[in-house]
Amino acid sequence: MTLLPIVFHPAYEAALPEGHRFPMRKYGRLAEVLSEKGLAPRGFVEPEEASAELIALAHERTYVDQVLTCSVPQDIERRIGLPVSFSLARRARAAAGGTLLAARLSLEYGLAGSTAGGSHHGQRATGAGFCVFNDVAIAARALKHDGTLKRALVVDLDVHQGDGTADCLADDPDLFTFSVHAEKNYPVRKIPGDLDVGLPDGLEDAAYIDVLQAHVPRLLDAFAPDLVFYNAGVDPHRDDRLGRLSLSDEGLRRRDRFVVGEAHRRGIPLVAVIGGGYATDVDALAQRHAIVFETMAELI
Repeated sequence: MTLLPIVFHPAYEAALPEGHRFPMRKYGRLAEVLSEKGLAPRGFVEPEEASAELIALAHERTYVDQVLTCSVPQDIERRIGLPVSFSLARRARAAAGGTLLAARLSLEYGLAGSTAGGSHHGQRATGAGFCVFNDVAIAARALKHDGTLKRALVVDLDVHQGDGTADCLADDPDLFTFSVHAEKNYPVRKIPGDLDVGLPDGLEDAAYIDVLQAHVPRLLDAFAPDLVFYNAGVDPHRDDRLGRLSLSDEGLRRRDRFVVGEAHRRGIPLVAVIGGGYATDVDALAQRHAIVFETMAELI
């Protein structure tokens, strides 16, 4: 039996001030949940932290250096919403390296995932919305740069529009960005991607799946990517603090089975990252993030 490659780094869980509203504990808890479920019987694959040169494939070098030296201007730190410490900078490097490693593993095994990533508000010259470096954009550009792939499709189902990924990949038509999100949610000023589908508040499971059925198969067939990057954010859940949509746990499971299944049956490798999810109940949050890994493990 082939085991699902799952990437994790201890640095995924950075230090934050006591009481900060970002649920940083979810990353370590997700790894624990996946172990408890038997999905990592031989342990996790640990990535190298991304170098400044690698990160600069998607971001302006000035911004990269500001993050790595913890000298980010105050206005950018406010946009990020997290204090830019050496712990946070290391986390951003580890997450970028993790998504790239998971992408390489998916090309080898068909499916793989990282227990972080999906920092899709990171733009070329700035971070925003709890996102420092855009790990998916970095990985896509790195694999294109070294000739590993020609075309990649980003399927971003986080509840927020993938403005940063659109910005980082805007000049390359072979790196296609598809975002399905709550239209009235953050960010207020959206950066258009290749295909954006804004949804009304309160949309439930069946109508959400209808949207995916209308777009995902035709994109896979028409674009024929060498790899799918899947941002499986769980913030479309009805109990999410920063959501606006109304998916259930079963709705998230149906969503993941559909996206992963459509790519898998076409023989297109898929790499999953966990994206957003915001709740005070970290255990419930980790269980939701585990769904995409359970879904991939059923197929590999």
